[in-house]
Amino acid sequence: MKRSDRPRPVTLPAVEPPPPPVSVVDEAEPEAAELDDAGEADDAPGGAFALPPGADPALDWGLRAHLHPDGSPRIIERHLVVPPELAGLRLDHFVKTQIPRLSRTRIQGIIADQLRRADGHAPKPATIVAAGDHYLLRRAAQPEPPCPRTFGVLVTDPRLYVVDKPAGLPVHASAKFYFNTLTRVLAERFPDQPELQICHRLDRETSGCLVVARDRAAAAAIKDAFATKDRVRKQYLAIVHGRPPWDHEHTIDLPLRVAQPGDPTKLTHVRMLAGPGGLPAITHVRVERRTADRALVRCTLVTGRQHQIRAHLAAAGFPIVGDKLYAHGDDAFLRYCNDGLVPELARLFVLPRHALHAARVSFPHPDGGEVVADAPLPADLAGLLD
Repeated sequence: MKRSDRPRPVTLPAVEPPPPPVSVVDEAEPEAAELDDAGEADDAPGGAFALPPGADPALDWGLRAHLHPDGSPRIIERHLVVPPELAGLRLDHFVKTQIPRLSRTRIQGIIADQLRRADGHAPKPATIVAAGDHYLLRRAAQPEPPCPRTFGVLVTDPRLYVVDKPAGLPVHASAKFYFNTLTRVLAERFPDQPELQICHRLDRETSGCLVVARDRAAAAAIKDAFATKDRVRKQYLAIVHGRPPWDHEHTIDLPLRVAQPGDPTKLTHVRMLAGPGGLPAITHVRVERRTADRALVRCTLVTGRQHQIRAHLAAAGFPIVGDKLYAHGDDAFLRYCNDGLVPELARLFVLPRHALHAARVSFPHPDGGEVVADAPLPADLAGLLD
């Protein structure tokens, strides 16, 4: 887009730049790739202003989350501090390292319209940056695709929460989501708890148990437990196409790797492929219930690779219902990215989201003992078994 074609910038109020915020820690910045961590297009057409099929309009979907109560746009701020290893770069080149998805032309426009030094000075794209230089990127928030912003709390403890994340709510900010994220909703719901930290990830379309630490020490302990798999056990419920023949617990032991150019898929750097050359990945699967053409399965993770359950079940021949990335081939996913959830694709996918639910999590409490949380199967998934 030429700079002259860009929308005229909103005049932002002049403020003294604050230090980097301490509120709910969001380790993923809003420059994430156009495909979110679920392998679903953030900006699929038709999703920006329309509620999802079957959505309850009485719930909070964040249609005005980008606005203040008076209707003025909220301001999104991001602090950029130059690390020693990037000193000596031009400013536009430095910003490119922080927001790699944007073109250099777009970055130069952002520098002109939205970027200031911490002292308020307006820099030029050719400015040479030095270690420790502090820049503030401020922009008016834009409308975001609607997301369910209401969630239940499964465990309340002085050191932590376990929340029941609704399907469709991203955990972290990305290209199209900032205020409609669990990190921001937590900050709004618990404004007096500035040290909240989300301790692990769930894909946007996945519902269920998510652990949130209430202080930094608890966050460090819980994250370390999840990273080392020390007494951490995660179980998921999934509804799959077909009737798996397994009468006892079945183990899927297939390495997983990210698809690369030359692999038999158009979705390079997005899809996970099962087979040689990948990282070890093990999932235990037990069939809980079968219907005429579907099954409810309980999956226990031994490892925790990206998209592990989705890729493993698809490789076994029983893809998850509603999985746009793994259940119906590359072309269906690419068409969804281009056209949105058109009626033909809605019929093909059956469900607007993939039928995967984080049903149980157990992990060591920071002060000793064990925390166990169970999230009931959501109604949209239970309905697939009727």
